[in-house]
Amino acid sequence: MTERLDIPAAGTKVGVRVATRPGGGAAGAVLWPSIGEYPVYDSALYGALTSDESRVDRFRAAVRALAPGRRVLDIGTGEHLNWARESVSCGASGAVAVEAMDDTFRNASANRLSWGLADRVTLLHGASTELEIGPRADVCVAEVIGSVAGAEGAAVVLADARRRHLVPGGVVVPHRCVTRAAAVNLREVLGGAPVAFAPEAVPYLERIFDWNGAPFDVRLRIGNPAAEALLSTEEDVEVLDFNGDLRTEQERRVRLTVRRPGSVDGVLTWLRISCLPDEQPLDALRDPTSWASVYFPLFDAEVPVERGDTLDLIFRVRTGADGVHPDYHLAATLRTAAGELTATHSSPHRGRAFREHPVHRTLFPA
Repeated sequence: MTERLDIPAAGTKVGVRVATRPGGGAAGAVLWPSIGEYPVYDSALYGALTSDESRVDRFRAAVRALAPGRRVLDIGTGEHLNWARESVSCGASGAVAVEAMDDTFRNASANRLSWGLADRVTLLHGASTELEIGPRADVCVAEVIGSVAGAEGAAVVLADARRRHLVPGGVVVPHRCVTRAAAVNLREVLGGAPVAFAPEAVPYLERIFDWNGAPFDVRLRIGNPAAEALLSTEEDVEVLDFNGDLRTEQERRVRLTVRRPGSVDGVLTWLRISCLPDEQPLDALRDPTSWASVYFPLFDAEVPVERGDTLDLIFRVRTGADGVHPDYHLAATLRTAAGELTATHSSPHRGRAFREHPVHRTLFPA
């Protein structure tokens, strides 16, 4: 069941299709806007991140392995100063925590004092790409990884940190992140749930639209997608080697081969992340975590496919207008026995396009 809500959005009203029953479809899939790349965090979101054991355990293990006796820089520290606090507790020689969001910085400042960290953790307000930070750190921990790996600007932020804030040979945590992609049908990904936002997502939609200055076609974040809905093979479409050849812009061309009959309308992307070089990556599609998947629509309608059909995908990552967060551009060619079909989709960090694709027209009824 769904209902239409009219919400305030940057001085206007926008219709939003909202699910009236919690929990999603058979897989428990839940649809939200992608939020990590926007300054809309609140205590509820920080609480969800802090309670994500799969996520926290990996970062904690890396910090405990690398921080003792070293100077640590924590970028995007959040209101709990997670990794600056963890670093000094396990023997770091010092820690600098950086936070850009105003409300989060104020909460972090209060927590730093109440937790007795004022003499052990230096807290700076601003974007690490705009601050002068010294002396240089030995280790940089940055939990600025999105459900699409680079969506929160990790490539630009950490390339800058390596250049200006780390000593030569300094180490970045996480070690490596990739975005995976496979061809899907949105109905199957949602496990039979209607295409509608979760009610809890609506306040964040309002905040994102207000920040942007206008409504736009947000990226579609799907929590608990049905992994069995993947119709094709899967491939890496974005690769971030934070301690290696880190590229702020990239283009990857992959071929996805259909493995079973069905119908395709887009691609599902998800994160794989390793905080240390020798660990098994966390797979956000298959492992329990607060990182979700992101669905990119391609075709205006479902296209029938058979085993062996192919989807050639070009996945482009370009730095957006703010010089930090990326825009994503997809181009696809689907080859089936019935012929060849092409499609494109652009997903900018900050946009003006609204209701361009049928799925967004469904979610934002005129």
